[in-house]
Amino acid sequence: MPIKRRFQFKNPPKWLILTCLIIAGEIIFSLPFHVIRYFRPTFLEVFQLTNTQVGDAIAVYGITAMIAYFPSGVIADRFSARKLMSISLFATALGGIWLAFLPNQLSLSVLFGYWGVSNILLFWSAMLRTTREWGGNLAQGRAFGILDGGRGLMSAVAASVAVLFLSAFLKGNMEEVSVEQTEQALKSVIWMYTVITFFAGILIWLFIPDVKIKATTSESCKGIIKVLKRRSTWLQAAVIICAYCGYKGLDFYTIYGVDTLGIDEVTSARLMSNAAYLRPVGAVAAGFIADRFTTKKTIISLFGLLTICYVLLLLFSPEKTSRVLIFINLGFTILVVFALRGVYFALFEETRVPKNLTGTTIGLVSLVGFTPDIFFNSVAGRIIDASPGKEGYFNFYLLLMIFAFVGLLTTILLRTKNAR
Repeated sequence: MPIKRRFQFKNPPKWLILTCLIIAGEIIFSLPFHVIRYFRPTFLEVFQLTNTQVGDAIAVYGITAMIAYFPSGVIADRFSARKLMSISLFATALGGIWLAFLPNQLSLSVLFGYWGVSNILLFWSAMLRTTREWGGNLAQGRAFGILDGGRGLMSAVAASVAVLFLSAFLKGNMEEVSVEQTEQALKSVIWMYTVITFFAGILIWLFIPDVKIKATTSESCKGIIKVLKRRSTWLQAAVIICAYCGYKGLDFYTIYGVDTLGIDEVTSARLMSNAAYLRPVGAVAAGFIADRFTTKKTIISLFGLLTICYVLLLLFSPEKTSRVLIFINLGFTILVVFALRGVYFALFEETRVPKNLTGTTIGLVSLVGFTPDIFFNSVAGRIIDASPGKEGYFNFYLLLMIFAFVGLLTTILLRTKNAR
């Protein structure tokens, strides 16, 4: 392929564009999330922090990310997605260098706040806008389904490689491993994710095509007002809230297995980590189904199935119901939740969001739709702690069932409005 003076490949194939989006779309979140998610015990030991202190640092990320969602959309409608995403990835990798020097708790909080901006402000809406453009008019479900499924697979592969880096430094009897060895092991993981993040920025710069955007400041302001006035914008945000609550609910499945099903912590964690491989299966399958039967019909069906799954969990008694049957139901619930994640952004084409307002709409919908990051864990934790044991989890699944049912009704309303 010929290369332009600005080091960009001309007319890359569509599969290569989507592959770059998948790699970048997951790896940009690896430094703030993967290092802690997959290597939490080592991270806590090296940084000498408690779970609460790490949680407080991540909360700073949540605040800055939430502030960045809406302006992210406005920026994506005015500037080249290729340049925005590349800058975002390079900036995130720069934070990885900072992390490799093992900052103290205060600096760590500042770093997570910085990542909240670098991950979202220039990247999030630009990535989703490019995905919509990739899908065109007929393949929105496939585009977003493959994007989310591929991101899940990318997460698993990168984590597997990172484990190899960690194990290379932590050989033999763990009780004999020195503090210096543990630090070097974690640093090797951090540097690995930093290099991959920087490399993803190069991929985006080389292979994502530039789209000419001519929006002026005046047109951007009018676009914001237009998006705010669209009823479908708020309905789509409500759909994502309900689906995202189901996703956040997965965080409690491991403790549910320990508290009520009588399995040990290691087995419960292993089952949940294996279930993560359902993400590419559910997301990609839902994407193809959405292109065949429309996204709204697919989401209505998925919310209906999810509601039934939660009703069954309310009816199942751990003492009287086969454990295998409960596991099958939990696994199917996880599959449906991942399927919903794969296609809810494909609604933009069916609700006729103007192409020039894609970023602004994504920004507003994301700002509202991802608010469960703020409230869900707190609410669910209090529900479970208020009534330990079977009753607490009954109330927990009742909450999830209500969100699934509201999501079903909201999508039906969105379909009815769109038909009119």
